Amino acid sequence: MKLFQCQNCGQPLHFENTRCESCGLALGYLPARETLSALNPDEKASSGEQTVWRALADMQLYRSCANAVHGVCNWLIPAAAPDIYCAACRHNRMIPDLSLSENLVRWRALELAKHRLFYTLLQLGLPLETKAENPAGLAFEFVADVAPSGAPVMTGHADGLITINLAEADDAERERRRHEMREPYRTLLGHFRHEIGHYYWDRLIANSAHLDEFRRVFGDEQRDYGAALQEYYANGAPADWSEHFISAYASSHPWEDFAETWAHYFHMIDTLETAHDAGLAVHPRLPRSAGSDFDFHPRDSDIKRLVEAWQALTIAVNSLNRSMGLHDLYPFVLGPLAVEKLAFVQRRIAEMSPRQRERRTQRGMFRGMRSRV
Repeated sequence: MKLFQCQNCGQPLHFENTRCESCGLALGYLPARETLSALNPDEKASSGEQTVWRALADMQLYRSCANAVHGVCNWLIPAAAPDIYCAACRHNRMIPDLSLSENLVRWRALELAKHRLFYTLLQLGLPLETKAENPAGLAFEFVADVAPSGAPVMTGHADGLITINLAEADDAERERRRHEMREPYRTLLGHFRHEIGHYYWDRLIANSAHLDEFRRVFGDEQRDYGAALQEYYANGAPADWSEHFISAYASSHPWEDFAETWAHYFHMIDTLETAHDAGLAVHPRLPRSAGSDFDFHPRDSDIKRLVEAWQALTIAVNSLNRSMGLHDLYPFVLGPLAVEKLAFVQRRIAEMSPRQRERRTQRGMFRGMRSRV
């Protein structure tokens, strides 16, 4: 994630900010330009209750996403575009009942995490059709458990539909589930990154020429999925799971192994970009950003350098957390087999993304319902 600053006064800004705390100007995110922009209302273009903004980042005209009225989105849409929802919100198929005040608070937390996911997806140039555009496209449903006596909503993915249980947006409830599942890490952003991994397995791996390589690296996904999860929840991960998998849950089934690896790859590139933008100095040097240098280059040496930078950063930050009496930021160890799986994910992203192919070509660098309880 990049760090931003107000074009009007230079105040440092966070991705989620809607107003500059220094000069008071409204703020909005421009996904096509990958920047947060200070805004001025354009009185000539505005009409009625619809404000049209002139963005200081490029002096073009924009409208707010329709979800801005709920305080859950700060992304902008070109003023001339027919859309009412932004590039992230247009994928929502179901949102919570907003007549309940606690649902709005939880939905806002979900959207903050989902928009961070979309920041990376757009940066990578991965396909993001909605289901209206393509039956194989992507959609989200944010659903609350109906009643204590009813069946719980399962957070998971099926045929391009990602469902997130609204209870996951409650910090205390999510922490309770983390302890219950004996997980070292459980966050909303982690859920989104994991479930989108299932979606892109369908788009990048299933019925593709890469399936044999996937089975060699991750195992045979034809293994009974339901039985595999039952076995995992009954008996846990094998004692030597850390030698083969990126997390204990990844050991449950090859599909979960891929989704966990995908999520960790997103953790790495997003956090490394933030660290570089913040000017953190660690050795080896950090890559410049998620979209530059070596991190989409499909050579084994590149993933090794990315992992070296990640390990240097996490050792430093984990040590800082311990100095404050906090848990490690990244409580995982990347073994050689996990790194091989990360390299597989990186190659598939590089091959799938027209934007990354174009970037590498321009630089002369182009060589060549599953659920989680």
